[in-house]
Amino acid sequence: MQESKKPAFIPLDLKINYKGEELELQSSRLKEQYLQRRSCRFFSDKAVPEAVIRDLLNIAASAPSGANKQPWYFVAVSSQELKDKIREAAEAEEKLFYEERATEEWLKDLAPLGTDWEKPFLSVAPWLIIVFKELYGKDESGEKFKHYYVNESVGIASGFLISAINHLGLTTLTHTPSPMNFLSDILGRPSHQKPFLLLPVGYPAEDAMVPNLEKKHFYEHSQIL
Repeated sequence: MQESKKPAFIPLDLKINYKGEELELQSSRLKEQYLQRRSCRFFSDKAVPEAVIRDLLNIAASAPSGANKQPWYFVAVSSQELKDKIREAAEAEEKLFYEERATEEWLKDLAPLGTDWEKPFLSVAPWLIIVFKELYGKDESGEKFKHYYVNESVGIASGFLISAINHLGLTTLTHTPSPMNFLSDILGRPSHQKPFLLLPVGYPAEDAMVPNLEKKHFYEHSQIL
């Protein structure tokens, strides 16, 4: 019988270790910053360094995942030609959605957001980050191996990414045109990688506006026992 391989462990090394009143102060500051996060559809074309995007992707890729299989793939696009192609394809799908696919109830729920099929931010934002989910993995020899909790894992990684973008004072928008297969075609991704989320990333435009919306109060969606 083959002996099971013992897992390797290393010491936990946390660089930040707040305690007592300092912990409460830092959590309050963090809350205030995160409560300022908004989905923004008006971007500046001001450049964001590639080094920043690389750091953001490293943060996203540090997220936990089922059995540490890391079933994600990120594509960061700054090419104006590619951004324009993505916008054209996304708007074609969105036009069909708003004019033919969406139910009256859905359109009514979207009305307070002031959205329509036109998506200029896709060509204006300096970066587009496309998150793909991998249905299965492949080793160096091309053999397939199983991934676990794919949607949950990729969702968590996307949350890390959105949080990190906000933490830097940049802005983003969770864009999910449906269907999104055009992203695979434009970006040349293999069939086992499926588009999950499209995030424009950059600075907000100086005259950026956001809908006047309210979030549920803490006690409406939380419980402390």
